[in-house]
Amino acid sequence: MAETTNGAANGQAQQAQLSLQKIYVKDVSFEAPGSPHIFQNQASQPNVELSLSQRVTQLGETAFEVVLSVTATCKIEDKTAYLAEVQQAGVFGLAGFDAPSRETVLATYCPNVLFPYARQVVSDLVQNGGFPPFFLQPINFEALYADQQRRRMESAQGTGANA
Repeated sequence: MAETTNGAANGQAQQAQLSLQKIYVKDVSFEAPGSPHIFQNQASQPNVELSLSQRVTQLGETAFEVVLSVTATCKIEDKTAYLAEVQQAGVFGLAGFDAPSRETVLATYCPNVLFPYARQVVSDLVQNGGFPPFFLQPINFEALYADQQRRRMESAQGTGANA
C-alpha cells in the first residue's frame, strides 16, 4: 500500500513539467544624452531609478514567452546621464500545471531565471557607456508577486463592498 501511495505521488510530481527552451535578448537600448558634458559633473551624486515589468505571451499549448523589462535611468542633478533599457526574454515549457500554479511559475520562477542575464546586460551597457559600474541588486520576485496578489484581493474586496 505504501508503494501505491509513493507511486501516485511520484506520478503527480512527474505530470507537472517545466523546461527552459531558450534565453535571449529581445531588445536593448542605451542613451547618454548629456555626454560628453555629463562626464565633467563630478560634484553631484548620481540618482538611479529602476523600473521592472514583465509580460507573458502564450506561444502554444505548453510554451510561453516571458519578457522581463529592466530600465535604469541615472540622473545627475536634473540632467539624464544615461538610460539603459533591456528586454530579456525566455521561452519556457510548462505542462501539467493547473492555472494558478502556472501563473505563479510564470510570475516568479521565470523572471528569477531571466534576471541575472538582464543584470549583466545592464551592467555591460552602463560600463561600456563610460560610466562607473552599476550593479542591480537581487530582486525578490516571489515577494513582488505576493504583494501584487494581495493588492488584487484588496481591490476585489473593495469593489465587492461597493457593489
